[in-house]
Amino acid sequence: VKPIEGVGMYIVVVASAQELPDVEELYEQLKVDTKEDEEGGAKKEPVIVFYNLKLDVLRGDLGAPAFPGKDFQDRFLSRVKPVYYLRTRQYSRSVSQPPFIINFQGCIFRSYPGHFQTLLDTGTGRYRKVVGSDVRPALGEFKEQLTDALREEGAIAKKEEEGALFGFLRTGYKTTTWWEEEREDASLEWQT
Repeated sequence: VKPIEGVGMYIVVVASAQELPDVEELYEQLKVDTKEDEEGGAKKEPVIVFYNLKLDVLRGDLGAPAFPGKDFQDRFLSRVKPVYYLRTRQYSRSVSQPPFIINFQGCIFRSYPGHFQTLLDTGTGRYRKVVGSDVRPALGEFKEQLTDALREEGAIAKKEEEGALFGFLRTGYKTTTWWEEEREDASLEWQT
């Protein structure tokens, strides 16, 4: 991968997890070229745009055989700034009264420079803002935000009524993906 002279923006449309290190290499070469040019005069660093790469899915492959190591997340991917972000999730929850199962869905949405929003699908083709934050919520936190909104509406029982053990059994001990967890030397730049 080599930079092209005079190009101000690179758009990465399709890349697999195995190809992402090539994008990192391009980024590093652009940094070096820009630093060399700045010594002689000001030059703006070209922008690399990732278009619809589903980086959250690709991160799941990191560390597997024939894929980049997990350190790639902290070294490079965590620095990719989501300018337009939309991640939908669907969940089901059992309840002790009819209809016994409640299906709900929502999304994490961001349009830069705005903040991250947790949106609950109202079932009418519209979404309702539940929470807004400058920090992107981990998936477990996102699910809990949607669940809390349903509790406020009275659609599901309050935490106190469920009991601590039942609440733990419902959520489990693991509520984050590996790259969202607190790790030694982990980069938290993915949150902003």
